Amino acid sequence: MRVLVTGSRGKVGRAAVAALMEKGHDVRAVDVSPPVFERALPGEPDYVQADLTDAGDAFAVVRGAEAVVHAAAIPEPTRNTPHHVFQNNLMGAFNTLEASIRFGVSRFVNVSSETVPGFFFPERPFLPDYVPVDEDHPIRPQDSYALAKHFGEQLMDAAVRRSNIRCISIRPCWVQHEGNYERNLGPQVRDPSVLSPNFWSYIDVYDLADSLVLAAESELPGHEVFYIASPDNVGNRPFKELVAEYYGDAVEVKPLSREDASGISCAKAERMLGYSPKRTWSDYLDDEGSLKPGVEGIFRPGT
Repeated sequence: MRVLVTGSRGKVGRAAVAALMEKGHDVRAVDVSPPVFERALPGEPDYVQADLTDAGDAFAVVRGAEAVVHAAAIPEPTRNTPHHVFQNNLMGAFNTLEASIRFGVSRFVNVSSETVPGFFFPERPFLPDYVPVDEDHPIRPQDSYALAKHFGEQLMDAAVRRSNIRCISIRPCWVQHEGNYERNLGPQVRDPSVLSPNFWSYIDVYDLADSLVLAAESELPGHEVFYIASPDNVGNRPFKELVAEYYGDAVEVKPLSREDASGISCAKAERMLGYSPKRTWSDYLDDEGSLKPGVEGIFRPGT
């Protein structure tokens, strides 16, 4: 297919471009950073600079696409002003989706977020009702990032009501690759008391990219939402015991698919999307949380 990937120079978009091209799709890459005016490298996708908060830019880059993977966004709410995060992320999604509907794009893959339920960046902290968190968990966002992602999912609902487009929203966990595993997850490998709102969950960027390919190729009707996580937790420790030790009885632990389960469930994606993760944190890190020698990928260690 002719697939447009927005946010193509971010960690999610970059891996999605590579995975789609490996599957033989014709990819156009879009981001806000300026292009390099040099001869294209072998296998390099067509690249266009565009600001998707501008409707004209969105319509210009979507034209001719058969599927869109929308990964463009400010990736979290703490390093930009709230109004800028909200406006950028929501209007970028709206304009790209609107253009896709008007040009007859058949599949729109919306990269949403694990933060949508709201307990990741709240001003008034709260815990999830239960873990592993799944797609049925109540949605109570407070911050501008989670709100924009939640409203983005509602845009998908509206799109399938008013057109023939099919939409999938992917909610990735904290995305890791060979360049950031040690920095982000190393402390948790060494010490499980280093907590995170996603309850020791993570996703490898290459597994996430595989799920985005599955979503782009999917024939599922309507709009479906999927969490994408690694099925194991950081450290591969007994999950129920971890929750009891650090959260007591404040959070209900639902039945687990495995002893070392993730705090985010990917069961729906496995069942409906054919998602089958192939990578784990221990492919990259040793038992001390240090990067193993010889680890390679499209992200250089340290970047």
